[in-house]
Amino acid sequence: MALKKGVDVKPASGKLGILMPGMGAVATTFIAGVMSIRKGLSKPIGSLTQMGHIRLGKRTDNNSPTIKEYISIAKLEDIVFGGWDIFHDNAYQAAVRAGVLESKHLDPIKEELEAIKPMTAVFEQAYVKKLTGPNVKKGTSKADLADQLMADIKNFKEKNGCDRLVAVWCGSTEVYRKPTDVHMSLDKFEAGLKASHDDIAPSQIYAYACLKMGVPYANGAPNLSLDTPALLELARKQNMPVTGKDFKTGQTLMKTILAPGFKARMLGLEGWYSTNILGNRDGEVLDDPESFKSKEVSKLGVIDSILQPDKYPDLYGNISHVVRINYYPPRGDAKEGWDNIDIYGWMGYPMQIKVNFLCRDSILAAPIVLDLALFMDFASRAGMSGVQEWLSFYWKSPMTPDGLYPEHDLFIQLMKLKNTLRYTKGDDLITHLGAEYYD
Repeated sequence: MALKKGVDVKPASGKLGILMPGMGAVATTFIAGVMSIRKGLSKPIGSLTQMGHIRLGKRTDNNSPTIKEYISIAKLEDIVFGGWDIFHDNAYQAAVRAGVLESKHLDPIKEELEAIKPMTAVFEQAYVKKLTGPNVKKGTSKADLADQLMADIKNFKEKNGCDRLVAVWCGSTEVYRKPTDVHMSLDKFEAGLKASHDDIAPSQIYAYACLKMGVPYANGAPNLSLDTPALLELARKQNMPVTGKDFKTGQTLMKTILAPGFKARMLGLEGWYSTNILGNRDGEVLDDPESFKSKEVSKLGVIDSILQPDKYPDLYGNISHVVRINYYPPRGDAKEGWDNIDIYGWMGYPMQIKVNFLCRDSILAAPIVLDLALFMDFASRAGMSGVQEWLSFYWKSPMTPDGLYPEHDLFIQLMKLKNTLRYTKGDDLITHLGAEYYD
């Protein structure tokens, strides 16, 4: 659906329920962070919706309100949390098990976290081979499982008095799969659900159930989930916004910061070797070659899309781009990313850049979950449906409408995001051109 300028966006009144398939490290870090911020114990560092400003008009106007003042987004006090997981652990137990946050940050919100218990999950061992858990739905078919999820969504909304819901996938990476015939139309997909078709993954069942229930959906993993003709058809039919995929956190975040700089200065790139070591549940899952393949495809697309080797063959026509992920339990959630970058400059002289990013995966992902939930709720109230390309800023592998290549340059992505917000308010877009802006 085309975006209209100066939309009358429905106000963000009442409670917003945020539903998360997968309530492990990322989800519990997000939940605990919001609770801590609400109590004044933390600040929302890393969140564009909470800390970002947006410039309006000329620089000389000195008019840069915060984003949360500028557009109608839900207040943190109005958020309710829920979700599904294959383990019975409540949010406090899951957060302790994840080992991301220290007890000094969890203890002040222990009671609130303990009150959040996961609903039974849709799970299929064939799609996540390294995990198994007891808190799993049983059903006569995949259609029956989808119906059970829809009942969960309805009950959660009623029980918690929510006015609106959004869903953000925070679960594990499923094995790599390409779309097959069952994904080519909504009719075929629904027939496949009834027949429990092997090519319909749990993540697709969640996406289907949420969209059927009028819940905007964001896919935080590289799974083949939303990005099939069937589910995009359902999103259009339901007038629901969708976005994905794969949260842009550690190493890929660095690539989308550095690669645009090389291209801007017309510096050549010969090779980019990336390796990661991580020891959390995500690392364990990615130790399976098929799950790693999903992540590898998501990570590898970034450099080519930014550098456009077809347009700059002398600079980027023969890049050796290698990505490795190694499961190393002692590292836990504090993932370490090593990058060796071989660049060349004037007259072909070689140079090297070494990056060692000791990041905290869930700490970087948690504010992304918050921003996506709030922006997707905003998109829904603004009448925006289908693929929300303006949210590419948050994704390793951004979904795009048919016929468009993805934009991976972090700075172009941010400009597009903010210009989309300006457009919905009927304000002039900032292009950094023209004397009227003193740019």
